[in-house]
Amino acid sequence: MSDVSRPSPAEGRTTPRTAAVIPAAGRGVRLGPGAPKALRTLNGTPMLIHAVRALAASRAVSLVVVVAPPDGAAEVKSLLDVHALPERTDFLVVPGGESRQESVKLGLDALPPEYDIVLVHDAARPLVPVDTVDAVIDAVREGAVAVVPALPLADTVKEVEPAATPGGPEPVVATPERARLRAVQTPQGFDRATLVRAHETVTDNVTDDASMIEQLGETVVAVPGHEEAFKVTRPLDLVLAEAVLARRRLNDGF
Repeated sequence: MSDVSRPSPAEGRTTPRTAAVIPAAGRGVRLGPGAPKALRTLNGTPMLIHAVRALAASRAVSLVVVVAPPDGAAEVKSLLDVHALPERTDFLVVPGGESRQESVKLGLDALPPEYDIVLVHDAARPLVPVDTVDAVIDAVREGAVAVVPALPLADTVKEVEPAATPGGPEPVVATPERARLRAVQTPQGFDRATLVRAHETVTDNVTDDASMIEQLGETVVAVPGHEEAFKVTRPLDLVLAEAVLARRRLNDGF
């Protein structure tokens, strides 16, 4: 009889490593002319830096890959170098593509092989709380292949027939049941192998990565989102984001 004790399955199990991909190659035309949306400033700091810090605030995230505008990788790398970022987190900048989907794929391609969980986060959601990030990661660790943070809708939603001319009246064709609808945010979390398979299989340009997983026939699950994880797309959103930052500074005592 051997005196050597065997480790239990739980003892031999390692925690999956998590990386985040932040596509930041878009121009952000709805914010008007000027710098790319991700490089617009909030409280004097580029939105991209706020977004990177928000993901790196999670102790589970050990690598953040920023996908820069195709001609702006050097500028983004300089931004990361001059701003204070958590030392426990590694950062990597790669040039992006013409579409968001292509940019995410380029970010995925840059990930070292040891990362099993991937977060994909909009650079234009600079204020997502770390609790939301951690909730997404936990759901993937528990077995979900795709996870989205989501909020119930406050407004009634109408499905319409698009107007023949821009700005014209649009006939309403249906009123979806609001209780079954959610507004989806980021970061979205994925089993890496499943996300890679989606990017190799789904050729349509889609608005988020979770819908690519749906097209594979896999299940996407939702966890509670947060009202401060809103997307900055219009000038009014910049005002709201500044107000949130001001409130955080007041509450944190600085």
